[in-house]
Amino acid sequence: MIAFVLGGGGHMGAAEVGMLRALLEHGVRPDLVVGTSVGALNGAAFAADPSPATVDRLTTTWATLSAKGVFSGSFFGRATKLVRTRTHAHSNRPLRELIDGLLDGRTFAELAIPFQCVAASIERAAEQWFDSGALAPAILASCAVPGILPPVEIDGEHYIDGGIVNSIPIDRAVERGSTEIYVLQVGRIERPLEAPKNLVDVAAIAFEIARRHRFVRDLAALPDGVVAHVLPTGDPDPPRFNDLSQLRYRNFSDVVRRIERAHDATSTFLEAA
Repeated sequence: MIAFVLGGGGHMGAAEVGMLRALLEHGVRPDLVVGTSVGALNGAAFAADPSPATVDRLTTTWATLSAKGVFSGSFFGRATKLVRTRTHAHSNRPLRELIDGLLDGRTFAELAIPFQCVAASIERAAEQWFDSGALAPAILASCAVPGILPPVEIDGEHYIDGGIVNSIPIDRAVERGSTEIYVLQVGRIERPLEAPKNLVDVAAIAFEIARRHRFVRDLAALPDGVVAHVLPTGDPDPPRFNDLSQLRYRNFSDVVRRIERAHDATSTFLEAA
């Protein structure tokens, strides 16, 4: 059983689109798709129609994200929104419209390939997996980056970004019986951590360890008979753990190059496998 696991990572998630194209070109088709945060968005679209046409559509969507206004607004506008809400700088309405446009109102049951995504429950301080019902609310919950987008309420419970609890959920694929896992990641794990040199580094390292440790543990603990292929982004200089450019979540200027690099690197990886 083959699974595609798509991790979170904001604007760096464009790399996953290039990986999806390479996988299709090499005849790799999944029996299950699992996603976190932006990986939930990419993964759900692919699970709905695992075809080159969908990859083309995702590429166009990523290339025009700035125009779609998902994170639009001036600094003053974002600051005003944050002061007024006290929890987030952006409305999630534009993202909801983007999800609806990609998925045409589908439910989980209407997807061509089984798909699941994860969000973090605030009330239970635990991960919550979604695999039935309406897709859009589940994806919106999985993508609800704290401080940027509002928590999403589903059935009386509030959820935030799935990357908080499971940033690259290969364990879920294993639990569901997958024996071959293709890991579509955004590049952070390609950069080793280093000892901190200042207070900013300390905070950044703490965040990265919290984000990465579960994936590292789960990768090392794969059961016998299960293999994981961690696909490369092709980034010649992956962002450092404390690179403040990673916080520029509204900058989509390099997404096309990111998609192309990931496609080329993944193609080379698959040919050598």
